[in-house]
Amino acid sequence: MDMNVFMERLLSAAREAGMEAAEIYYVESDSFNASAREGQIASYNVSSDSGLSLRGVVQGRMGYASTQAYDDEAIGQLVRGVLESAALTETEEQDEIFAGEATYPTLPEEPSDLDGVSAEDKLNACLTMERAVKAADERIWKVQGSNLVTERRTLRIRNSYGLDLRSSGSAIVAYTQPIAREAGDTAAQYAVMAGHRFADLHPEQLAREAAEKTVSMLHAAPVEAGDYRVVLHSGAMRDLLSTFSGIFSAENAQQKLSLYAGKEGTEVASGVVTVVDDPLLRGGFGSCTFDAEGSAARTKNVIERGVLRTLLHSRKTARKQGVQTTGNASRPSYTAPVHVAPTNLFLKPGEQTPEELMAQVGDGLLITEVTGLHAGANPVSGDFSLLSKGYVIEGGRRGRPVEQITVAGNFYQLLRDIRCVGCDLDFEGGEIGAPSVDAGVLKISGK
Repeated sequence: MDMNVFMERLLSAAREAGMEAAEIYYVESDSFNASAREGQIASYNVSSDSGLSLRGVVQGRMGYASTQAYDDEAIGQLVRGVLESAALTETEEQDEIFAGEATYPTLPEEPSDLDGVSAEDKLNACLTMERAVKAADERIWKVQGSNLVTERRTLRIRNSYGLDLRSSGSAIVAYTQPIAREAGDTAAQYAVMAGHRFADLHPEQLAREAAEKTVSMLHAAPVEAGDYRVVLHSGAMRDLLSTFSGIFSAENAQQKLSLYAGKEGTEVASGVVTVVDDPLLRGGFGSCTFDAEGSAARTKNVIERGVLRTLLHSRKTARKQGVQTTGNASRPSYTAPVHVAPTNLFLKPGEQTPEELMAQVGDGLLITEVTGLHAGANPVSGDFSLLSKGYVIEGGRRGRPVEQITVAGNFYQLLRDIRCVGCDLDFEGGEIGAPSVDAGVLKISGK
């Protein structure tokens, strides 16, 4: 059945069933995923997927149902599912179906070139990455994998108030994971390149970056345990911000899962720290002009020069707190209920390069990688203890490689201790971004 016809019939059936309001949330995507290993394509998958959910208000209660079928039988199943779901809802704090804004912001069109790129071109890019990594340095022993992923996604929200919103976008992410070997020692690293068009991909450049990172970690060894001046490289800072991004959620704060509850208007970080949530960021992987409830997107400083200006809100959390929504309602899939999430969340960059940050530290550590984030980080208390890699900073310059160390601290305190923010903002193909930072003093466990 034509999707427009299906949606019309579904909304009509919802009204006839007694729903006070109803909303359709529809997602479709096309994806390509390939991996090269040992000079051959190791895996290759092309898929198309779509799904639709119906939310409906029945006697003041919200019900949900979803489907991947688009026929008359599916309409009946969706309506019955919403009625049954609403009847089982017990909470007094209900989501709402929003009639829509008078106006919405606009984003510059990001034209995709994926329609003109064949599967053969994508597979050749994978193979080119792997060959280029091996050719970049004689110490590259093997490549664990060179992967290429492309996706095109369309989102549509339509409701019984007449709201009809659409958004579409494309993404391409490539990454390669070489292993270097020298004098009995091995090192493994990876590099990522991301964009919205196939023309954004440069396999040889990515391969050189991956090889250089990997070779530079050969003969890494731990340092003595102690308190060190630390520069967190953009990748490490980004991973920490991503892990602890939930502390900015009003939903979490209202459930006592964030220590920022009730702290709006107070100083919570260093004066050099500004954290931005920008759904209108050009080229951002989380960019959209509306959120999952149909509220208009807007850019906001969550922390501005150290002061907590706002938490991130959906309509429900905003109503509970007596404020306006920030347009951060989110649904990770069409089957999921509405919750609060960032869009493009990032630490606003400063002006200094990573090299200048190291120069002002003098002697210390450059942490480039943190792992064990699920087990070693408490997203409520902010505490973390993470296996790390990086380099010694000696006389303001990057020195020998370091591994088998653990960096420990507290994320809330880290934001207070940041002394300087670098200029190298990086999202690495995701929706959370950060530059390198002079993090002050952190505790390191090593030898």
